[in-house]
Amino acid sequence: MSNAGKSLIAAGLCRIFRQDGYRVAPFKSQNMALNSFITDEGLEMGRAQVVQAEAAGIKPSVLMNPILLKPTTDVGSQVIINGKVSSNMTAREYYKHKKQLIPVVKEAYEKLAEDVDIVVIEGAGSPAEVNLRDDDIVNMGMAELADAPVLLVGDIDRGGVFAQLYGTIELLEDYEKARIKGLIINKFRGDKTILDPGLDILKVKTGKDILGVVPYMDIVIDDEDSLSEQLNVRGYTENTFKKSDDLCEKTKAVQDSICNLPGDMNSSDTSANAGVQDHIDKELHDDQEEAGNGGMKNTDIDSGDSSRSSESIIPLLDIAVIRLPRISNFTDFTALSTEPGVSLRYVTKVRELGEPDLIILPGTKSTIKDMEWLRATGFEAKIMQKHHAGTMIIGICGGYQMLGESILDEFGAETVPGTKTRGLGLLHLVTEFAEEKTRIGVTTELSGLSGEFSELNGKIVKGYEIHMGKTYAPAITGSRREYCHDNVFGTYIHGFFDSDELREAFLQILFEKKGINRDNITEIRYEDFKEQQYDKLASVLRESLDIDAIYHLLGLQ
Repeated sequence: MSNAGKSLIAAGLCRIFRQDGYRVAPFKSQNMALNSFITDEGLEMGRAQVVQAEAAGIKPSVLMNPILLKPTTDVGSQVIINGKVSSNMTAREYYKHKKQLIPVVKEAYEKLAEDVDIVVIEGAGSPAEVNLRDDDIVNMGMAELADAPVLLVGDIDRGGVFAQLYGTIELLEDYEKARIKGLIINKFRGDKTILDPGLDILKVKTGKDILGVVPYMDIVIDDEDSLSEQLNVRGYTENTFKKSDDLCEKTKAVQDSICNLPGDMNSSDTSANAGVQDHIDKELHDDQEEAGNGGMKNTDIDSGDSSRSSESIIPLLDIAVIRLPRISNFTDFTALSTEPGVSLRYVTKVRELGEPDLIILPGTKSTIKDMEWLRATGFEAKIMQKHHAGTMIIGICGGYQMLGESILDEFGAETVPGTKTRGLGLLHLVTEFAEEKTRIGVTTELSGLSGEFSELNGKIVKGYEIHMGKTYAPAITGSRREYCHDNVFGTYIHGFFDSDELREAFLQILFEKKGINRDNITEIRYEDFKEQQYDKLASVLRESLDIDAIYHLLGLQ
């Protein structure tokens, strides 16, 4: 079932099999996500399989995710095959082309299976999408290719789980139904016994065993489904992109007035910026409400699970991530969110921003369109106000490009060839998009940083870069992987905050700036934290699922 928590269940099974002494690897033939990872070989894959590989205790490989679709518009995606960009296709073009990818999927799966005892295969969406049954390479078609038993997972948290599971099975062909060997209900809250009558009926009507009811878990893992729920990203749909585009069109006159302000937006005249903000809030309140949330008006991003802070420590630092319409690689901030005393929240509306200690501009699949969105929604004016007030601002990848003075799309990577877009102008940089994407793993020692960020010099960062084009400082020869000025810092490195020494040094800067003694706050080693979470996930699944029955399906018990 779509968004049912399959990625997390798959990760948990990978950890269980590893704990039990088996060599195990994850596999998802086709993944659609903006959250991607670069392997040591410089190849791109979905992060869900990276998480599952970590749970399995093995290095991520593009064999685990041979096809990655990265949405670029409401009807199109960048198609990445075996870790390399193939082309941009509309959905219709891709489905016509999909049959040609069956050998790619088969070869990747067989190579992966050669070296392990168990392959945990994750499907995509629902296996009952009958309009997509022809040439299916990710759900029942993949199960047939691998001759694998299938476990069907349903999400009870959204309601109607019995209809979901029963209806899905009824829509399958008889030979597909035969592959379904068990049903799992996920994200249950409360007393499981109240489900028992329904489970009995479901078993009778489907003829399938119920292999377990998994509770709603308080586990911090970079699972795509759970992170999407935090961000309220219900898929990158036509509504998500179109609403933000319509908002940018509607506010063109407002953008022009901003451009023509005396002294431009780099002025220290915060009262002028405040006036612009009031005007924008008045003109755009309703559209911003919808566009910021992908068309959902009742979203409260900065409450509930979107702020992961220690329950035992009152949050001392407030970090606000601007949730861009096309946000990508939001896993960059998971390590920050696990730190005691730190509250990390995602904001979609200017009035939610408040008085954060740090503002983060994250990565994006479309830097130019999301820069226009910042301008149209009033975030640009508010960011400028915060900058002049001394608030620290950081941009990562696309967010880094936005911090510069301009973005030139000479070859039409995102827009009409030759388009030049004004950035925030907080860093003296220019970005020029190129025809080739940069994909590279990075291990580097930071140097040459000044001002508030000088304490980061000498710290080692390990991560990766995925971006179009290069960023230059006019006064310095060569492109810049990272750059800072005053209270503003930008970098191309994803996973920047995963490095413990650097993250702790960075947080120390923020605590000192706020006048807080951090001596009594326990530091987190992120790799250890992740291992604990994977073990916790495995423990919950062992208690909730019939693991012996699953081993029996695999012929291992």
